[in-house]
Amino acid sequence: MPKVLIADKMNPKAAEIFRAAGVEVDERTGLSQDDLRAIAGDYDGIAIRSSSRITTDILDAAPNLKVVGRAGIGVDNIDVPAASARGVVVMNTPFGNSITTAEHAIAMMFALARQLPAADTSTQAGKWEKNRFMGVELTSKVLGLIGAGNIGSIVADRAHGLKMKVIAFDPFLTPERALEIGVEKVTLDELLARADFITLHTPLTEQTRGILSAEAIAKTKKGVRIINCARGGLIDEAALKAALDSGQVAGAALDVFETEPAKESVLFGTENFIATPHLGAATTEAQVNVAIQVAEQMADFLTTGAVSNALNVPSLTAEEAPKVKPYMALAEKLGTLVGQLSEDAPTAVSIELEGAAADLNPKPISGAVLAGMMRVHSATVNMVNAPYLAKERGLDVREVRHDREGNYHTLIRVSVTTRAGERSVAGTLFGSAAPRLTEIFGVKVEADLDGHMLYVVNVDAPGFIGRLGSTLGEAGVNIGTFHLGRREAGGEAVLLLSVDDPVDETLLARVRALPGVKTARALRF
Repeated sequence: MPKVLIADKMNPKAAEIFRAAGVEVDERTGLSQDDLRAIAGDYDGIAIRSSSRITTDILDAAPNLKVVGRAGIGVDNIDVPAASARGVVVMNTPFGNSITTAEHAIAMMFALARQLPAADTSTQAGKWEKNRFMGVELTSKVLGLIGAGNIGSIVADRAHGLKMKVIAFDPFLTPERALEIGVEKVTLDELLARADFITLHTPLTEQTRGILSAEAIAKTKKGVRIINCARGGLIDEAALKAALDSGQVAGAALDVFETEPAKESVLFGTENFIATPHLGAATTEAQVNVAIQVAEQMADFLTTGAVSNALNVPSLTAEEAPKVKPYMALAEKLGTLVGQLSEDAPTAVSIELEGAAADLNPKPISGAVLAGMMRVHSATVNMVNAPYLAKERGLDVREVRHDREGNYHTLIRVSVTTRAGERSVAGTLFGSAAPRLTEIFGVKVEADLDGHMLYVVNVDAPGFIGRLGSTLGEAGVNIGTFHLGRREAGGEAVLLLSVDDPVDETLLARVRALPGVKTARALRF
């Protein structure tokens, strides 16, 4: 009988679901890290919320552990790479608290508009400062969403009921999806300039960290009000404090902070600032929903092998996994390549399987393509949730299987459509296991996709390769491998170089300044 530990306080229905499925369960909450490490080896699964941390030490002490389930969406308290390396499935419940979090953002918006916390404190202190608390209406105001995924779209729906005009910045939002949820898709700069209220609904990644920086806040409409119920770190808190003091920002409401629990903050005590202790998911309904979902998912996995809402493994049967795994690695690399090279958000993606690849289940392969492509903007995207996120944003995804066999025994082609048109990349497997690029944007190029790389499009002319090599050498960057392709002599050429170190923006600028260079991009796989 599988055995599960519920390590954080959770609705009793979770334990009931485990036992009904034939899973033995212990409820031991409030454990220290040392206590958790001491008993972790006794369990096949551990269910947590936000208090317990599943670190490398815990994983090392749990050789029998097969699954960690997070009742909620955030997995900041789980070392996902370490779990993956040890074969431990990490699951979350990404949709159980969406409505609750969206409603909290709306509640914060009302509180800011009418200064409710300060007015309550004043009135209960025996004052009657009716003229002090002059609010603003939400009707006809412009609401700017940074992130228009599941939670953002719910906020948009509620805002429409308040007769607000909703604009959104989201790299994955297609025009069709924007029309469907009733928002105007805009650039970040345009959102900052137009919005009366700004709410954030995006995960914390390297791309989104500090998205509301001092520079960004300076671009906002004077008197804007800012709400963050997503993740701490999206806003530069010191810059927000300065903007509140200067009046550039009329009010701010945060449910999340850079450091939590937030026992102190530069923002505390600032006029027109509202804080709550990460209450986005704190409703009775949400707590019941996430507890039920995580228990059902973990019980299914431990008793039947079914995988759902996993962050580090695709939904595959035991029979499919060995055959599909190398194809998924190739697909993810192709997706990462087009994701890094695309200037605009794609509106459509086509995944074509040819030869031996056409006999496989296309779902995990297309999921790997989408994960690679979308992970460029969001580190939390994986092969399981990428198809959902693509559908949510209105991305048209097509899977095509060809019976024919071309120049390669097996081939995957990924084509993306953006405002600039359609472009495609293709790859194969060498030795039935090693991913290899065979074509990029119509140019035949055979290359490994690994580590740090430099992508250059240039006019094919004598001496260019020497100049490029000298430029990299002068910067102390060593070339590992060199791959070249061209459309025709004297026409457009493509270079893919693997390098030992990252290519920074200063060096990229020097490469772009070389005669004949059309494009230069640093890539990372």
